[in-house]
Amino acid sequence: MQDPAQLSAAQRMGKSYVLRFISGKYQGGEFPLVAEKQIIVGRSSDLDMVLVEDMVSRKHARIAMAEDQIWIEDLGSTNGTFVNGEKIKRARLKEGDRVLIGTSILKVIAGDGVRENDAPQPVALETVAAARRTTQGKTMSGSIEEVPLPDLLQLFSTSKKTGVLVVQTDDDVGRIFMRKGTLYYALINDLSDVPPMKSIFRMLTWQKGSFELDPPDERTFPNEMDMSVQEVLMEGLRQIDEFNELREQLPDLHTRLVMPVPLTPKLSELKPTELDALQLIHNHGHLESVLNKSSATDLETVQVVLALIKRKYIRPE
Repeated sequence: MQDPAQLSAAQRMGKSYVLRFISGKYQGGEFPLVAEKQIIVGRSSDLDMVLVEDMVSRKHARIAMAEDQIWIEDLGSTNGTFVNGEKIKRARLKEGDRVLIGTSILKVIAGDGVRENDAPQPVALETVAAARRTTQGKTMSGSIEEVPLPDLLQLFSTSKKTGVLVVQTDDDVGRIFMRKGTLYYALINDLSDVPPMKSIFRMLTWQKGSFELDPPDERTFPNEMDMSVQEVLMEGLRQIDEFNELREQLPDLHTRLVMPVPLTPKLSELKPTELDALQLIHNHGHLESVLNKSSATDLETVQVVLALIKRKYIRPE
């Protein structure tokens, strides 16, 4: 029987960890963390984890696992190292954390057990990259189940990315336009009559789908925004929570809304926002169309619609 004192630290703990590439050139690749051995990450070919791309410095970061702790340290890289959307100099990693280096997003996951003499295989990463080049042209892509959209936006914001974030579900395609980490426009299914802020808020509710970062779009848009990701997320997530509380009171999106004839309550008692909503209902009828055409957010619009239903200005049909 092997002497317990000779077991590696990872074996004594009964748990090991792996860095899984969930986006970027090496998506699908895995790199084991071995106890008491550090990993130097960078572009230089003589390092432990070699990431061959322009945004990665020659020596970019150091990752090490000692006993039950994993630490990552930026080595003065040009473009920085990010953990869960925050730029770091040195930070402790735990299972589920996401690290952004260059265009690669790595996730810390539990492994199947790694022996101390199991050397990581950096060559395998280039094999993964070569396979991806033959099947997919995009270098920064992944799943929003692995990297939820709020986390993804924070990563791109902190690293000041420029480009078009394309998010695709089974039913919809959304595009978020970014300039040095700032959001300036958004579209869902190229519906230009839906305000950009409303489009982003809707995308934040998506739970499944894929994403990719496309090159910058040279088009200009009317009503461009200039908002930080933090501002958008704080307001968007608040509105989503309040919208969900009202969801059960709402008719189906395809329900037609009509004004009773004759109309008993007085139009003079309505506020301007309520009159605007009533006009949209008269012109477009279905709740989904009213939400799309309204210049207000979905939350503000449904609050007005529910008030109009309650006061008998409209009824679902």
